[in-house]
Amino acid sequence: MAASDARVSQDDVFAGHIPRTRSYRRLIAGLFFAGVATFAQLYSLQAVLPQVAGDLEVAASTAALTVSAATLGIAVAVIPWSLVADRIGRIPAMAIGIIAATSFGLAAPLSTEITVLLVLRLGEGLALGAVPAVALAYLSEEVHARHVAAAAGSYTAGTTVGGLTGRLVAGPLSEAFDWRIGVWSVTVLCTVAAVLFLWLVPRARRFVPGRMRADAGPGKLARLIRALRSPRLLALYAQGFLLMGAFVAVYNYLGFHLIAPPFMLPVWLVTLLFLAYLAGTLSSPWAGSLAVRYGRRWVLLAAIGLFIAGAALMYVPSPIVILIGLVVFTGGFFGAHAIASSWAPVLADPTSRAQAPSLYYFAYYAGSSLFGWALGIVFGQAGWGWFLGAVIFMGLVAAVIATVALRPNRWPDRP
Repeated sequence: MAASDARVSQDDVFAGHIPRTRSYRRLIAGLFFAGVATFAQLYSLQAVLPQVAGDLEVAASTAALTVSAATLGIAVAVIPWSLVADRIGRIPAMAIGIIAATSFGLAAPLSTEITVLLVLRLGEGLALGAVPAVALAYLSEEVHARHVAAAAGSYTAGTTVGGLTGRLVAGPLSEAFDWRIGVWSVTVLCTVAAVLFLWLVPRARRFVPGRMRADAGPGKLARLIRALRSPRLLALYAQGFLLMGAFVAVYNYLGFHLIAPPFMLPVWLVTLLFLAYLAGTLSSPWAGSLAVRYGRRWVLLAAIGLFIAGAALMYVPSPIVILIGLVVFTGGFFGAHAIASSWAPVLADPTSRAQAPSLYYFAYYAGSSLFGWALGIVFGQAGWGWFLGAVIFMGLVAAVIATVALRPNRWPDRP
């Protein structure tokens, strides 16, 4: 009993993990592998969309629904997962989600028709929603407040590595063998990453699941309403909706653009363009560090500026210039995402800290699902130029919202 009391007392004064400690490194590494396990299988289909379209005899925008179905599943599931995590704990919720998603991921490549594939991808997304719904809430609770932005940047960097890995593994293997082999191989890789996540991530020390508390705090609906009442939080949700929608659309349709005249690039070479994701791996932690020095709002606006500039460069009909534009565009997107996503739990009321990032990710993946498909219609009907115009317009709208709604003391009664 005395030992238990001592442990409780120690946890009560625990201020959060700090850099250069073993527990901090394990936390960042654990969430890094959670990001790999989630985003590698989420976006592996994106690298093989032309092959899926040809094999299943569907249009480009229909093939892109295999990505949109999964992101729609995440959008639908993030809020329920946040409530589950409040009840059973952050780490158990993420573990259940990743394990379930892996099962769907192993079955998806066996599909022989588009309808079955879309259903399995939807199920995969519903399960994967556990990680984005919970990871940032867990991080904001367990990392010292001064280092949350930088830690969130490191976590976001892990998500970029996951997205890049899924594409780079699935793409070449699909050309050498079959798109099913490529996607299945990514899921096996994600299984390994999930095991590493469960082994590395430290137990929660600053959160008690609702099932273990005498007073669980406000009800589910009240926590959601609190996370929807802040104008500044709504502005952050808009960033995810607009920027992610445009970002996924570019990566969905750039391959179709480059394998067609006048470029006629081989699929394996187009797959290598996904190396531009490394720009996000670098920009995410960098943006988090800059936010500590200059403030989140200015870094967010600068990142959106890079996002827009990169999209504009992709107007130039040169593969080299398009690649440069893609690198700038990607770095800007992930810098903005790292800031907006980590800002949500900071602005939220403590009782709705899991719901605020969940609502951000709901908007984020709703934008991915909607615009990842809808901008494909623009691409197919109006061409690459109008497509990029829509992407740039969405970036400009996000910048205006951030400029107006995220000004310091704009709503002084809110965090």
